Amino acid sequence: MGKLLSLIVIAGLAYSGLYFYYGASIHQLIEEQVDDLGLGALEVKGVDYSLQAPLSTHANVSADVIYHGAEATLDIRVQGHPVFSDDVQLELGGLQALRLTIGTDK
Repeated sequence: MGKLLSLIVIAGLAYSGLYFYYGASIHQLIEEQVDDLGLGALEVKGVDYSLQAPLSTHANVSADVIYHGAEATLDIRVQGHPVFSDDVQLELGGLQALRLTIGTDK
């Protein structure tokens, strides 16, 4: 029983490491793609993805971005695995939400 519990704990730790590294890789890929498009002022605030995303080569990701005070959430399809493959394609699926800030903060 102790060996099974140890195996479960080790597998959980390994998967959680893969899950967070997947998120960091996606975040970096989106920032690189944005820079390649000449939108250096666009800031990637956060990336959301499902719990099963690191286990497949096709995933849907939501990225929160900020551009000159306007915030948006983008749907992005990931083709390939950013951790285990060099051939990864990001496809913009659509715009979920757009939030504009009117006025100035001082």
